[in-house]
Parts: sequence; structure tokens; C-alpha cells
Amino acid sequence: MIWFITLQIGLTKKSDMIQITEKAKKRLVALKKEEGYPDNHHVRVAVEGGGCSGLMYQLDFDGEIKDDDKIFEDKGIKILVDKKSILYLLGTTLDFSDGLNGKGFQFINPNASRTCGCGESFAV
Repeated sequence: MIWFITLQIGLTKKSDMIQITEKAKKRLVALKKEEGYPDNHHVRVAVEGGGCSGLMYQLDFDGEIKDDDKIFEDKGIKILVDKKSILYLLGTTLDFSDGLNGKGFQFINPNASRTCGCGESFAV
């Protein structure tokens, strides 16, 4: 438990936070509006076990801020991350691609030692 307290205190540099590209921001804003989420819902990013590489990203809107959440903000978008996921996501950038080679949100994660072909799972 002491390592997590130290980690929370150390989250001061922009490189420690989750960042969002302009394309991802535009798509998140559009999705939130299309799906009818109110203003008090924020983006929740989490890591769960599963996928072909061992860990999977979860991305959703959530209106509940939990006691153990770390809250980041980039480009006006609030991002909620639970304490279990934070170590896997430090320094990650959320991007969005709508090109021919793939469509959807992509996680550019400097902590991942390998990712699967679809980009939805990773290993550390």
C-alpha cells in the first residue's frame, strides 16, 4: 500500500498522466452527445485481465467518481482511472483512427512490452 501512496504523490509531470489526442477528443465529445450522456459523465479508462496478450483496455463513460479513482484532465476531457489500472496506464496517450487500416480508439502505451494485432490487448 505504501507504493501506491508514493505513486500518487509522484504524479506531477505531464508524462505521468493519460493524454488525449485532438482526434480522440473530438470523437469522445461526439460519442457522448450521440449516446445522450449528461455533462457529469466522464471517460473511464481501465485495464482488465483478458485478451490474447493478457491485459485488455476498457473505455467507457461513467458518472460516478470512486474514492480510489485518479482523475486526469486533458483538452477539457476528464479521465477517471481506478488505482488498480493506474500503473499500467501511466504515460499512455488515447488516440482515434478512422483510416482504412482500422477504425476506433487506440492506446499508445509506453508500458506495454507487446500488443496483439487488433491493439485491444497488451502485456507488460
